[in-house]
Amino acid sequence: MTDRRARLFGLVLAVAAVAVVASACGARQTTAPAGTAQPDRFLFERGSEAIKQRKWADARTYFQQIVDGYPQSPHRPDAKLGLGDAYLGEDSTESLVSAANEFREFLQFFPTSARADYAQYKLAMTHVVQMRAADRDQTETRAALAEFDVFFAKFPNSPLMPEVKQQWRMARDRLSEASFRVGLTYYRTRWYVGAIDRFREVLRDDPAYGGRDAVYYYLAESLVRSDKKAEAVPYFDRLLVEFDTSEYLDEARERLQELKTQ
Repeated sequence: MTDRRARLFGLVLAVAAVAVVASACGARQTTAPAGTAQPDRFLFERGSEAIKQRKWADARTYFQQIVDGYPQSPHRPDAKLGLGDAYLGEDSTESLVSAANEFREFLQFFPTSARADYAQYKLAMTHVVQMRAADRDQTETRAALAEFDVFFAKFPNSPLMPEVKQQWRMARDRLSEASFRVGLTYYRTRWYVGAIDRFREVLRDDPAYGGRDAVYYYLAESLVRSDKKAEAVPYFDRLLVEFDTSEYLDEARERLQELKTQ
């Protein structure tokens, strides 16, 4: 019995030792090793690698140490941006609030940084990723557009401009679509005065709106049904001239022919 207990005890110790070794091998180094010549650089490189691997919490652990513990580090500004990127990448309601705070603080603390344009762009993106469908509340869409406007005003020569314009266009289209949908509801309920005002607002505020073929068509139809046929003709014309393909082309041609023969 004693030998059996001894063997069992030895087995338990062996299993425990294997577990400890495995744990040690799998553990991540979250602080710079003692004696590291450039601990801030070590942390920044680890944080950057964690970002690439989408390990958001790990990245924040590394970057936060630089921000808090190395105030004179040349990596501190980029670590601040790294924190924002890690929060943005996590993409939860709470993390997006934190991301926006990090980017705002960067712009406050490092306003002349060569990467201030990046911070402003990413601040706008914290709202873009929260934009809702066109038939829902557009608060985040408006917030994104406001931050993009700041970018355009402050960084007109930024190399990020093409990417920013693409994101701005998407947000602007979303807001224009939302306004168009309101006008379409008015049209379908036969409140043509309200529909006309809303459709004209879309064209005034966003003349390059990608879905303006529908705006032209329903605005013209609203004018026709309001006995303002002469005002409708130019919008049918614009639809035919500006769009080679549109689901409204055939109906617009027929309607235009009717109006011009009356």
